[in-house]
Amino acid sequence: MSIVLYHHPYSRAAGTVWALEEAEVPYELHWLDIMKGEHKGDELMALNPMGKLPTLKDGDTVVTEAAAIALYLADRYAYGRLSPKVDDPRRGTYLRWSLFGPSVVEPGTLAKASAWQFKESQAGWGSYDAMLKALEHAVTGRDFVLGEQFSMADVIFGGTVRFMMATKALEPRPALSAYVERLNQRPALKRADAKNAAVCVEHGLKPFS
Repeated sequence: MSIVLYHHPYSRAAGTVWALEEAEVPYELHWLDIMKGEHKGDELMALNPMGKLPTLKDGDTVVTEAAAIALYLADRYAYGRLSPKVDDPRRGTYLRWSLFGPSVVEPGTLAKASAWQFKESQAGWGSYDAMLKALEHAVTGRDFVLGEQFSMADVIFGGTVRFMMATKALEPRPALSAYVERLNQRPALKRADAKNAAVCVEHGLKPFS
């Protein structure tokens, strides 16, 4: 087993478990207690100077940042199935929404929750209302962001929407709620949720719900 995911279920590494399950590759979860600061220890800092989870090792390859890890797994292990090939016209849509989660949804919801004062024209995430409209646009009239075909973009984009709705950071608009419900039916997501919950139980943590 060459893939090792440095993991804690309270971190974005929980979503990476879903990406790994969708890619259908064997992997090992390497526990780091972020409550004790183990992610800032020498072992992880040697791989990821940011000292952040998720960090993934695939043999000699190290990948960090949740979206980058998911895109890497799709291209390396599920090319054409979870990621459109480079000559597929849908590749642009796939990349567009894959990057929308970390670059727009995450800072946009944090900005609203924290009441940041800024000029919308100078912020890459724009306004909260415009972000919501874009989210609805991405999934209205289609099962997934590419249409009928599920892709790793749904793990990244959809996982962000799912988490933000669960934490009340996003309004549960009908199109988004229906989309999340479709995601919840994914066998790989159910397996990932079960694995994250099992790690919580093993280490005496309350499972995220």
